[in-house]
Amino acid sequence: MEKLTIEGLTAVAEDTESIPEFAIGLEGVKGKPIRLSISGRIELDNLLSFRSELENFFERMVPASITLDLAGLEYVDSAGALALIDFKSEAKELEIPFNFENASKKIKGVMSLIDPEALTLASRRPEERPPGFFILVGETARLLWKDFYNLQSFLGDLLYALAYCLRHPHTLRWGDILLYMTRSGVEALPILSMMSLGTGAVIAFMSALQLKQLGAIEYVAPLVAIAVVKELGPLLTAILVSGRSGSAFAAEIGTMKVKEEVDALSTMGFEPVRFLSVPKVLASIIVLPLLTLYSMFFCIAGGFLVGVYLLDLTAFSYIDQTMKNVTLFDLVASLIKSVVFAVVVAGVGCQRGFEVRGGAEAVGTMTTSAVVTSLFIIVMIDGAFAIVLHYIR
Repeated sequence: MEKLTIEGLTAVAEDTESIPEFAIGLEGVKGKPIRLSISGRIELDNLLSFRSELENFFERMVPASITLDLAGLEYVDSAGALALIDFKSEAKELEIPFNFENASKKIKGVMSLIDPEALTLASRRPEERPPGFFILVGETARLLWKDFYNLQSFLGDLLYALAYCLRHPHTLRWGDILLYMTRSGVEALPILSMMSLGTGAVIAFMSALQLKQLGAIEYVAPLVAIAVVKELGPLLTAILVSGRSGSAFAAEIGTMKVKEEVDALSTMGFEPVRFLSVPKVLASIIVLPLLTLYSMFFCIAGGFLVGVYLLDLTAFSYIDQTMKNVTLFDLVASLIKSVVFAVVVAGVGCQRGFEVRGGAEAVGTMTTSAVVTSLFIIVMIDGAFAIVLHYIR
């Protein structure tokens, strides 16, 4: 592109065959009446170049008036006509007299297609108002019902797939089950150990501060044991597994959805729920009760360390009080609870993964949703278990 300067204004001559040519001529001096002449063609292909030549023209020239001579203009399309009218409108805003001259009948016809007043009119589209309270409540209820329906539908598909695999054990992918058992179970042991040990120690220490005022410091051991075995053991383990494994399941399947690998499995004749979800759910069902027992042991061990080394309780009395207050019924009930939590954590994680629509952002959104939803359901189920077990026992 070659640029030529004509009396202080830059004009453009195009060397490329694919871009139409135009030229701008200028007569006059800064601060006085100025006459511009445009020749060649102004259309969509060279519109950016044309607008760039006229950019900041009024600031550079400060004209008293402008006359735009269109005698040499061979062709203009609607985009070019709009650029000329915008140029005139800019002069009008600055109260600079402006007029077109020597426009051919054809050029006038194209420019008449554009109504300058319509460009400044406000949109007739009504402004969007924020939804009212009842609309928000209704929309929230609709989304919750849709989410509940999707969860129940997936639960039905998952139970059907589990029943099919139990009737046909040879269809199970045992290698994947072992892999997910390692990821969800073995790799979670270090963080679970630290969390459980610290939780048991904190419960023992904080409860001792209150029981000491009543002279009942010996009840620290039963308090820790009952709290851990009945509630905290399964709950803490489920929360940890949800954050580690549930989110990983959602991200894994969600990424496969984005890459269309799930559709490829369906095309090849594989059932996605059976192929992807069943190994994860079975691995969680096997691992979570074992992790719960592991967490209970370390929680009680944390309370034991505090009781023996800080509260001057004997090791024998602490273990004896723990054994007396923990029943087999409580232990079995907690393990059953952990199995239900395992189905929730793995199932919700897989379901959220299958719900991914879009790209990487959708994967992140559904991963977060998997953790939040599973934690909410776990808390609700834990409350239901507490009420039912109270009346059963």
